[in-house]
Amino acid sequence: MDYSRRELSDRLAAEYVLGTLRGGARRRFESLLPAHPGLRRAVWYWQDRLMPLTASVPPVTPSSAVWQGIEQRLFGEATPTSTSTLATAQQHLTRWWQRLGLWQGLAGATSLATLALAVALTLPGPVQPPVIVVMGTEQGPASFVASVGADGRSLVLKPLAGVAVTTAQALELWAVPPKGAPRSLGLVSNRGATTVLREHLLQGTAAFAVSVEPTGGSPTGAPTGPVVSVGHLEL
Repeated sequence: MDYSRRELSDRLAAEYVLGTLRGGARRRFESLLPAHPGLRRAVWYWQDRLMPLTASVPPVTPSSAVWQGIEQRLFGEATPTSTSTLATAQQHLTRWWQRLGLWQGLAGATSLATLALAVALTLPGPVQPPVIVVMGTEQGPASFVASVGADGRSLVLKPLAGVAVTTAQALELWAVPPKGAPRSLGLVSNRGATTVLREHLLQGTAAFAVSVEPTGGSPTGAPTGPVVSVGHLEL
């Protein structure tokens, strides 16, 4: 997943600050924070933007009927509503919630829940994972890995093992359809990551391939040299 994308980092940071990013996704996001300054900046931005809004949401005090219903549900018995009964119920509930680590107080929870609902309605849908394609040959280990964004408009190609080329050669990436001629996605590096921006990268693509071409790329618009790496899509 390309966390350098501003849209992606902002979306994840917003869900993290709101608390809607949960479970394994939240733990994975937290593990990425130390190594990704962009993610940390996004988290700070959303904290500064969202936390002051909680002050504008007035706290809501539950009615006595609510307290009585909670007490009955938790402890299995209904008791007449009175000041002492409510105080006892509050003490029970406080100890119970603290043990489970669920709440820090009804007023704060109500404010944050209202804020989370209001902001979540304005956020895009869940983040879709990228499409990962491992590329290599039948005779050797994987030499490249391609990561295509879920929107199908960006591809990051990273070399895993060095593919040797001379000064008169270059490596060219191709999108290979089920039938017909492949289309060029441009020259790529055998030393570092290459980012490719195209519309509809996955549409009509059955595989990605890397071929050895003359400097500047294929002169014919089709692969002319040996294909040194192939990866098939499994969609």
